[in-house]
Amino acid sequence: MKNILIIKTSSLGDIIHTLPALSDAKKYYPEASFEWVVEDAFQEVPLWHPAVKRIIPVALRRWRKHSWNALKNGEIQTFIKGLRQQKYDAIIDAQGLLKSVSLAVLARGGDRIGFSFRSAREGLSSLFYQKRVVVPWGEHAVTRARALFAKGLEYSLPDTVADYGIDLSRLPALETQNPYYVFLHGTTWSTKHWPEAYWIALAKSIVDAGFGVQLLWGNATERVRANRIQSAVPKILVASRKHTLSEITAILARARGIVTVDTGLGHLAAALGVPTVSLYGPSDPTQSGTLGLNQIHVAADFKCAPCFKRICTYTGEKRVEPACFATVTPEKVLRSLIVGVDRCVDPNC
Repeated sequence: MKNILIIKTSSLGDIIHTLPALSDAKKYYPEASFEWVVEDAFQEVPLWHPAVKRIIPVALRRWRKHSWNALKNGEIQTFIKGLRQQKYDAIIDAQGLLKSVSLAVLARGGDRIGFSFRSAREGLSSLFYQKRVVVPWGEHAVTRARALFAKGLEYSLPDTVADYGIDLSRLPALETQNPYYVFLHGTTWSTKHWPEAYWIALAKSIVDAGFGVQLLWGNATERVRANRIQSAVPKILVASRKHTLSEITAILARARGIVTVDTGLGHLAAALGVPTVSLYGPSDPTQSGTLGLNQIHVAADFKCAPCFKRICTYTGEKRVEPACFATVTPEKVLRSLIVGVDRCVDPNC
């Protein structure tokens, strides 16, 4: 195995979940060169891992909306040419979708490796693999990826702690206040949002203890929320601009601790091993929670949680919105955060 192609195009959390599998494979095949097909919005992420020689950016999301333009300007043809530039000894489709296996089919080389019919997210994708790997549903996404690589590349699945392999020297150097905590408050589902009043209460407690708090944002809505929290707690710092993923990673890597809702950046925090408290209301941390060193999950203790719903349908009395987060109080989160920092063996904690 000299040249191996990985196809995992999105999303941020899914890409991060695949990094430990790459670390495993690199240990077994130390001379192998790895290349990665990834959505252009996330092309920074695989390059943080020293085993990745080249990334091949793709824009499937954009091409679906503007396919004619992509064909006319030669963007799709350029991608295919780049994909077929190298002949691979193995092609691993870690996505398990028809769109991802279509990219695997375009690549040149050896066996296409992917999940079996019952293991893939879209079972029909398995028809196009030469090696089909059975991985039980219910396993954590990191474990599933590690099993796929191990069985597909024919080595024993390691029983070690997941090693995300992120090389911090590849991140930008930033001037940041020290010591500080980071709040990751943005997420796509409305039901995953921790109440704003709770963020304010937690920020006050941390600031009163003499530490800094940084709030990051990725869109206008998140920036407005961050500014409202800052209005209530003026000593916290809100990012003055939207940071790149590499800049965000540098900020997270240097933090004393992180509090996050269920979002892709939370998995990034886990990959860095920073003490992190992740908050779960409608989702289940056992299947897709943050996995790594210094991770603490605080899940709602509510009769309909986890509900896996994007919109809260609870009709009973509500103290907060969504209702299940009434059991995830700022005091409980603060206690968990203190425990996480105290357990951390990193001298930066």
